Amino acid sequence: MNILAIGAHPDDVEYGCAGTLIQHVQRGDNVYIMIVTDGAQGGDPLIRREEQLAAAKIIGATDTFFGDYGDTQFECHQESIMAIEAVINKTNADSVYTHFGEDTHQDHRHIARAVVPAARSVRNLLFFEGLSSQHFDPSVFVDIGDVIHQKLGALEAHASQISRTNIEQMNIVNIAQSAAHFRGIQGRVTHAEGFVPVRYFM
Repeated sequence: MNILAIGAHPDDVEYGCAGTLIQHVQRGDNVYIMIVTDGAQGGDPLIRREEQLAAAKIIGATDTFFGDYGDTQFECHQESIMAIEAVINKTNADSVYTHFGEDTHQDHRHIARAVVPAARSVRNLLFFEGLSSQHFDPSVFVDIGDVIHQKLGALEAHASQISRTNIEQMNIVNIAQSAAHFRGIQGRVTHAEGFVPVRYFM
């Protein structure tokens, strides 16, 4: 299978679904990552790109695509939908993972809106959880207990972002581990990632 994860900024994919992507790689699937914006609001875009490539290597991704839209400036319109659809077509994606639409970050909301029509012909389309997601109520769970340390390692590759959480004494790795533990409890395992499906064929 060909798997495409679409995130707004470097580290979004790692937080939301890195464990699931690692398991896809272990099963022999081809995993691709698309980062839509340059992440400039969070630091130097060149550093953030290098961090993303390092994280993708930990995941085992086949290739990483960069949209280079301005951070906080992405809008859902014909051109942006077609840009995302071009990557979906290039990767021949069977499954797409992307942001949940209810979110306090405008890029996350707009990308969710754009991916739905861009991925209209993709068999599986699932929304992942972000740090700023709201009202996220997953009904699909993936047990990532065997790969939780690799997921956290992929997040640690984003060294410039680890402490940028606005939560006292908690970095992004702490929060991701706590979130995975909480979703695991919901699914009766130790660690899990949760997804809200638009379409999901078992």
